[in-house]
Amino acid sequence: MNIEYESPERIKSFQEEKLREHVKYLMEHSVYYQRLFRENGIDPMSINTLEDLRKIPLTDKADLQRYNGDFLCVPKEMIADYMTTSGTLGDPVVIAATSRDLDRLAYNEKISFECADGHPGEVYQLMTTLDKRFMAGYAYVLGIRSMGASIIRVGNGIPELQWDTIMRIHPDAIICVPSFILKIIRYAEEHGIDYRGCSVRKAVCIGENLREQDFSLNLLGKTINEKWPELKLYSTYASTEMGTSFCECGHGCGGHHHPELIICELIDDEGNPVPRGEAGELVVTTLGVEGMPLLRFRTGDMARFHYGKCGCGRNTMRISPIIGRKNHMIKLKGTTIYPPAINDVCDNTPYLENYVVVLSDNEIGADDVTVRIGLKYVPLGPDGLPLDVVKDMKDRFRARIRVAPDIKIVPVNENNVLLFPDKSRKAVKLIDKRKQS
Repeated sequence: MNIEYESPERIKSFQEEKLREHVKYLMEHSVYYQRLFRENGIDPMSINTLEDLRKIPLTDKADLQRYNGDFLCVPKEMIADYMTTSGTLGDPVVIAATSRDLDRLAYNEKISFECADGHPGEVYQLMTTLDKRFMAGYAYVLGIRSMGASIIRVGNGIPELQWDTIMRIHPDAIICVPSFILKIIRYAEEHGIDYRGCSVRKAVCIGENLREQDFSLNLLGKTINEKWPELKLYSTYASTEMGTSFCECGHGCGGHHHPELIICELIDDEGNPVPRGEAGELVVTTLGVEGMPLLRFRTGDMARFHYGKCGCGRNTMRISPIIGRKNHMIKLKGTTIYPPAINDVCDNTPYLENYVVVLSDNEIGADDVTVRIGLKYVPLGPDGLPLDVVKDMKDRFRARIRVAPDIKIVPVNENNVLLFPDKSRKAVKLIDKRKQS
């Protein structure tokens, strides 16, 4: 049975069966959720329907960070892979996966790639990192192998290497952050490469929206489409905590929900379910996770749900492009980060006197992050010569959060004007100039 093609009533009934199994597993194995049930007077046996989920308090990333070990439901010797995601309290959050969890991850990506018109025999070029404790790149490798397709692990960046690989191996598809497509197009134009005539005909895109809320292409999507009309674009949405992705089908009208893998809710600021069709914060319950399963986990992402049979035949809910962030969540070059992680890098750089983080919208509708740094002194490199401060700062950020913001060196007193505005009782290290949704 492919549950995605069943009736909405059957999908709901199926999810409720899975929910009961999930709650039973948590009660038997999760120290964190045992405590949550006990302290809130919740009888786990009373959680039988999707509506019953509302009896359970929400879990957020701060909980996952503070009580990380209490979420682990298996002995450490069963852990097959450790991954991390950004944390609200500065340090990364560890997500531990068992062999069964990796099998689940492979299944998730297999059906997601199939949703994006993938099939055995295709060749995919991976333009995202596979290391640095990053779940997504590893998940793509697992899923593509499970689907019976081939993968070329090039990694992120280096347009020259990307084009050399395309010309040598002739992949059918690429997996990348969509703004990187513009960079490889620019490189091709500058070096006389016929990118429109190459083998690549599909891009599975992560980390940045390609569409507006009505599913039309946004500025980024339109720019790619105008430059490279032969390239079919597919959007995906996922997070490390969910271990599940929502991928568009060829009709491009939202990321399809996989009912066997995750239960989804949308809530308002008070934690109540939003009316159908309205935007809310996405809350997820992971199904079938063995190592660190979650129950009513707040993602911090704002979205809408869309219902009704899709042109592909699926009856599953479809999630809209992510509308915005809560608590200053930042999407930088396809990676979700939070200001405390940026602060952590700057606070631990000895030659910085002060800094201010500025968030803004760029011309393709994504986030721009500029860190204005004031120098305490000019550091010297191992050769005794002045260090390239911008390069050193970007290396520090990549080591900590995998991506690097723009760095701007400014006089210390200019930063102080921003840091200590009139009537402010504390330093203002973050300036958010993004348009609010």
